[in-house]
Amino acid sequence: MLRPTRFISLVVALLPVLTAITPASAQSGTKSAILPIRTDGPKNLDPAKGSTTYDNMACSQLYETLLISKYSDPMQMEPLLLTEMPTSADGGLTWNFKLKPGVMFHDDACFPGGKGREMVAEDVFYSIRRLADPRYEYENWWLIDNTIKGFNAYKDKYVGSKNFSYDDPIEGFHKISDHEFEIELVEPVYRFLYVLSMFQTSIVPREAVEMYGEDFSFKPVGTGPFLLEDFIPKKHLKLIRNPNYHEVLYPAEEEWTSEDRRNRLHRAAGERVPFLDKLEFRMFVEDQPMWLRFSEGTIGYTEVPAEYFEQAFDPRTKRLKPEMRRSGVRDHHNALLDFIFRGFNMEDPLVGGYSEEKKALRQAINLAMNLDEFSTTFYQGNTVQYDGPIPPGLDGHPEGGRAPVSYRGPNLEFARQKLAAAGYPNGEGLPPIKFYTSQGANNPEQVELMKRQLARVGIVIEPNLVDFSTLIDFINNKKAPFFGFAWSSDYPDGENNLALFFGPNEAPGSNHYNYKRPEYDAMYEQIRTMTPGPERTEMYEKMRDMIIEDAPYVGSMARTRYYLINPWLLNCKPTERYWSWFKFLDVDDSKRP
Repeated sequence: MLRPTRFISLVVALLPVLTAITPASAQSGTKSAILPIRTDGPKNLDPAKGSTTYDNMACSQLYETLLISKYSDPMQMEPLLLTEMPTSADGGLTWNFKLKPGVMFHDDACFPGGKGREMVAEDVFYSIRRLADPRYEYENWWLIDNTIKGFNAYKDKYVGSKNFSYDDPIEGFHKISDHEFEIELVEPVYRFLYVLSMFQTSIVPREAVEMYGEDFSFKPVGTGPFLLEDFIPKKHLKLIRNPNYHEVLYPAEEEWTSEDRRNRLHRAAGERVPFLDKLEFRMFVEDQPMWLRFSEGTIGYTEVPAEYFEQAFDPRTKRLKPEMRRSGVRDHHNALLDFIFRGFNMEDPLVGGYSEEKKALRQAINLAMNLDEFSTTFYQGNTVQYDGPIPPGLDGHPEGGRAPVSYRGPNLEFARQKLAAAGYPNGEGLPPIKFYTSQGANNPEQVELMKRQLARVGIVIEPNLVDFSTLIDFINNKKAPFFGFAWSSDYPDGENNLALFFGPNEAPGSNHYNYKRPEYDAMYEQIRTMTPGPERTEMYEKMRDMIIEDAPYVGSMARTRYYLINPWLLNCKPTERYWSWFKFLDVDDSKRP
């Protein structure tokens, strides 16, 4: 990797060349933008198979959900494929939905004459049914498990079968007309509407899935604002504007804050989207090429890698440097609903298990690690360190970040005591622990720091750095004893993070740790139907402290994400709360290099 000083010299040297480049949109008369994905990217383009942020980024341009987060305020939901928010007359047991008329699937050979047809109620039922199909290995079953009346029995009927039927009646699905339907739940599950805003519940046409079979992962057909032009995994995803996209308008002027207005985010209020004719995502496993592409003006925005933070910001005030502002570059930052962790496979014979000895080993690893050092070394101190899996800002997050039960280090003496209690005094007799993480960004350096910290008490890890998609495969197949990545909450409720430890959600579901405690599972079943309030918060805290005591992971950290936006990219307010906001972007080619 180039050091920052050499990097600046390289950019300066390139400037004469860069200013001679004519952007593709100026050449062709189209509006286009190139944006980064900061890993090797999505595994596929089928929402039923997706689980990662990068699957979400890709799928959300091609498919759509019934509900969506608002661009102007991502903590709020609004209808997307519906005419209004769903209603319930019985306290959340039965929900009524009214589909937006005239929403057309993409033109595709799977339809007669290649012309996309209108989306109807049966498409919603079909898309949800896919999560129960054994061919998708139940990766996203955790989202609707024990939620819709009769749906678990339907799923269980076909476990292990190759003859899954999409035509069996399901008690909880009630079609009223092509554009109106009801879904009846087993009980009033609080998160149900949130789930309908997640990309895994995107609406797809049966014709396309049946025509393309396994190839549907790379031949997407949805209702989204863009169509697939080309997808080369680990390299790029190229999209073109959907000419038949239903009417979606840019957020109204009154929805934007005063700061948003200063950044002119309100200027396109009321206009129909999408604005871009072409949208390309490029994958960057390493940060240096991404930073260079942004600096030369090729990509519209970038996350700010920690090693480049001081090139753009004053490290004390966190304000954008004057020279950056003068160039027209704009900054934006978000406090993420973030859970950065190093997880243990609780089924692994070395690091898993629930005996006092097994718990003591994992507690020792927690106590030997110094998350504050990780924060200052790799995140410019732009993180919050906290106990438990619930990030700041949500019910169940401990006050001040410290829970009554805590094994957060560094406490080397206590770590050595726990290591001895585990049967490994000073690490004697403890085999090297295999640790898996992705090879991008500064992860190799982070692994080296972790090795040094653990070595102080005699713990040795064996690093395995792989592509992000390979990492997820290892975790889903329970082959990674010890692993690290980050989880961003799917919706703003601590229940989403507590679901990560619910036994039935074991891998390949969201319970990557394969944590299974009957007492915990019973409490999780209870909170599913509880509405926000003191009683629910108290239950969240009990579950949080049980997880901390069992130590199925090392953590936790939450980042503030900093972005830089090139002056030619308009309407850009990056958020990780949802990934359908790219349709609101526009460009001004007169401001490109």
